[in-house]
Amino acid sequence: MPKFSIIIPVYNVDKYLKRCLDSVKYQTFTDYEVIVINDGSTDKSEEIASKYNYQVITTKHYGVSSARNLGIKKAKGEYLVFLDSDDFLEKDLLRKLAKNIEDSPDILRFQVQTINDQGEIVKYEEEAFNSLLGEEAFKKITKYHFVENAWCYIYKRSYFLKEKFKFMEDTVHEDYGLIPLVIIKASSVKAISYIGYNYYRRSGSIMNNKDYEWTKRKVKDFYNHYLYLDKEIAKTNINSKVFKSFIANSLILKICELKKNDYKIYRKKLVQDKVFDNLLKDTFPRKIKYLFLKISPKIYYKFVK
Repeated sequence: MPKFSIIIPVYNVDKYLKRCLDSVKYQTFTDYEVIVINDGSTDKSEEIASKYNYQVITTKHYGVSSARNLGIKKAKGEYLVFLDSDDFLEKDLLRKLAKNIEDSPDILRFQVQTINDQGEIVKYEEEAFNSLLGEEAFKKITKYHFVENAWCYIYKRSYFLKEKFKFMEDTVHEDYGLIPLVIIKASSVKAISYIGYNYYRRSGSIMNNKDYEWTKRKVKDFYNHYLYLDKEIAKTNINSKVFKSFIANSLILKICELKKNDYKIYRKKLVQDKVFDNLLKDTFPRKIKYLFLKISPKIYYKFVK
């Protein structure tokens, strides 16, 4: 059994794919398998992937969630690693990860830097912590810049399968709809300070689409993810105050992307579903934030935040 299963969904990224796959090929730790899910690409992505000694599975275009879920089914490694096909790894990442999973945590968090089309790099140097219950780890991770992104962590495959975790298919913001739950339900979560992942912010990516209909789709899916997370956490005995506040804050911020009439509709839904009530109010600053957000999220995030 390999130590790591690296799952790479691919869809029309021939411009970036070689860099991604090379970053795996030249890792200084070699006990891994690579599963490339060619999600119905119509460019040269499949041709590029076929040149590597990796498992390449071609499907129709179902989306990143479906591709990841298929990769999880095919994986044989001890830990799952998710790598987006326009991103790339630092060459020592797997070696650093292997060194830090000797105590077999359910989840290990590493750190990220972003790079854009102009080659500008922003590093996010977050504080490491030793093994904690998911509930306590989640409190620390919510202070990081990246929280719910699937590619910030590695996951023990046996834990993922035992809990029957799946990315919700035919949606966007699928990471928000799953990863917070994966973290908080874990028995053991660690974080290292090593920056090993390069997140490429390309202007033409799906998440940077400026079309307003796409914005409305993203908000709709985000809201459905929130409802799912709220329902699932209620089934546990976990102290979920921080969890509920995090998912509520994320949703409240998300609706601020909408134009006036749509924003009003969703703000009313937030009130009806008591989303604001899930915000933490245990300190004076949080109480003030809660009051401002209940009055107008857009005003708060424009003038206060």
